[in-house]
Amino acid sequence: MKKIIFSLAVTLFIAGNIFTGCVSPNQKVENAEEKVLDAKKEVKEAQQDLNVIQQEAEMDYQQFRIVYDNKIMANEKSIAELKINIAGANEDNKVLYKKKLAELERRNNDLKIELADYKAEGAEEWQEFKTEFKNDMDDLGKSFADFSVTNKN
Repeated sequence: MKKIIFSLAVTLFIAGNIFTGCVSPNQKVENAEEKVLDAKKEVKEAQQDLNVIQQEAEMDYQQFRIVYDNKIMANEKSIAELKINIAGANEDNKVLYKKKLAELERRNNDLKIELADYKAEGAEEWQEFKTEFKNDMDDLGKSFADFSVTNKN
């Protein structure tokens, strides 16, 4: 009797699992369609997020470029003023000043070209470029300040 009850329980258990585990083909299609719609919605949202990020990055680059284009133009103005000041220097210092000024002008032009030629490659590369460019501009600014002090002596 125990064997019969046990066999009957196992059979009912297996049959119950089979019936509850079966999904009709129509239900499978509906489930698949829902998953596809969800995936399409997620892709659309991700694309919108990407567009926003790209727009923000472009705005950041444009703002950066405006700021540093202005600094480069200010450097060019300083170079022109220093050329005028050098004209009044004594002959011994004039050669030295012209050489130093030519180096400052070259560095300023190199930075101008570097900024103009930059192509966006990714967020990490952009951050690295910004940091390096800012440091180079700061060094150039210090060189201008040092030159002005040297020129006054």
